[in-house]
Parts: sequence; structure tokens; C-alpha cells
Amino acid sequence: MKIDRHFTKNIKSSYDGIEFEKRRSEIREVDGRVVFSQEEVVVPSTWSQVATDILAQKYFRRAGVPIKDTETGGENDCRQVFHRMAGCWTDWGRRHGYFTTEIDAENFYTEICYMLAHQIAAPNSPQWFNTGLYYAYGINGPAQGHSYVDAKSGELKFSENAYEHPQPHACFIQSVNDDLVNEDGVMDLWIREARLFKYGSGTGTNFSRLRGEGEKLTGGGRSSGLMSFLKIGDRAAGAIKSGGTTRRAAKMVCLDLDHPEIEKFIDWKAAEEQKVAALVAGSKMIKEHLSKVLAACFQDDSIEIDLEKNKNLKK
Repeated sequence: MKIDRHFTKNIKSSYDGIEFEKRRSEIREVDGRVVFSQEEVVVPSTWSQVATDILAQKYFRRAGVPIKDTETGGENDCRQVFHRMAGCWTDWGRRHGYFTTEIDAENFYTEICYMLAHQIAAPNSPQWFNTGLYYAYGINGPAQGHSYVDAKSGELKFSENAYEHPQPHACFIQSVNDDLVNEDGVMDLWIREARLFKYGSGTGTNFSRLRGEGEKLTGGGRSSGLMSFLKIGDRAAGAIKSGGTTRRAAKMVCLDLDHPEIEKFIDWKAAEEQKVAALVAGSKMIKEHLSKVLAACFQDDSIEIDLEKNKNLKK
């Protein structure tokens, strides 16, 4: 594959002409509480503060970076991230013979770094999370059950660690069988989903194979129904911080129209929205009336909560 310089044909380095500056990145809750803060985040001066905050909070590796690369043990310069991703992609290209010459490989690396720095292009989140951690820093981590196809032998092999063959894909479609604990069954699906969520990916499944509530089981009992299991998966996804950050897991749940529990499935989201509406209405009602209730209870430096004795409270 031939790679010519396009954006960098008139400059030597990917970063020529870019002014880098140190910024403070801080993210607060609506109540003012600081949930994330990092000093001296190095980014191009043309970047917005939002872009800076996203890079610092979501995509910087926060631990395991060698001291020679950073004194904090985590990334703090956007060029570290650009190098580990572009360098890793280039290394994979070299190993698999994608580039015609070494110059093509160097051009690819230079162009990618330029495009990342100028926000011309950006990969998906799992690439930012995982790609290049082994290549750039030697970070491996224990194996998590991932597998890959060996390029030389064509055989499917299990990864020996988490980052040498990382999980860089954003979205997965997974199947599930009408089985409780065996491979490809319901409980096995939650494990597979957790593995994807942990490294920043999302997953979707069609659950139409699962029998509906009250249908017969092999052992003679009755099924507790599809919805009872979907709630387990929903809670598990909500508990996992995708990619190790504060971004929640992305999950898609599908059901065919002819499933016995399709109406309950459709109403599921609406019922959750009704809970939110009830909380909002309750909050507004308390804000409007609670101060009056308290004022009626506390009168003349005394407390009176007996409705018969406290006429103002009774109102």
C-alpha cells in the first residue's frame, strides 16, 4: 500500500506550526462538586475546553505509564495518546505487510498524528482507551477471555494479556440461546457483555429466543419470563463504567413483534419514564409546600405537630 503525504507534504513533523499549551481540566456536578480535575493537560491552543476535558477525563491513560514518559504515572500530553495509537497502527501495518516501503509506513504515521492533532479525524472510543498501551508502554494486564486470529497460522487463539491484542471495536451484536447457565445462554451473555463494557465497547442482542412468562420448562416448571432477565442485564450494564471511565455502558435490546411479552417490553421504557416524572413532580411539590409546613410547625420558638392543636398546620 502506497501512502503519500497530503497534509504534511510541506512540513517535516506532524506538529510543525502547532502551538501547544498547558491547561487545567475540571469537571463539576450541577451542585458544584468537583468530579474530575487534572493540571497541566497539554493540547493544541486551537482546541476547545470541551475537547480538552474529554481527552483528559475519558481518554488519557491514568496509571501504568512508565516514569520516562510521565512523572505522574498517567498520560498528560495529547501527543502521548497520538503516538501510542498511530504508532500501534503503523506497527500492525508493518507486521502484516500493508506498506509497500518503510517510507509509506512513516508517511502513514505522520499523516495520522497530524489529523488527530488538527481534529480532522478521530477513531472510536475503544481505540482511545486501549490501542497502543502495550505497544507504547508495555502495559499488558491479565487476560480477560478475548481471542484473536493469528495472522501467520490462521488459527483462533486466546489472548495472553489484555492489551497486546486489544479490543478496539466500538459495537458488537451478540446472540443468546434459551438456556440459563450454559455457553451462549442468558447468564453467559451478561459475562460477555461485561467484558465488552469494561474496555469501552457497546453491545446489542435480540432476545426473541427466550421463552415468555409462564411458558413450560423442561423440568416441569414455568418460566419467570423474559422481562425478569432483561432487568438483570440492565442493572449490570448500569453498574459498569465503560472503559474504566465515568461513561456508562452502551446497550441495545431488541425483541421481535410476535414475542409473548412484546407489550411488557414496549411498556418497560415508558414505566421508567413515569418514575422520573413522579420524582420531578414530587420534588416540585415539596419545594412549593414544605417551607409552609415547616413554618406552621415551628411557631413562637416551639414545635407543634398535632393537627388539632395547630390550626395553621391543619390548613
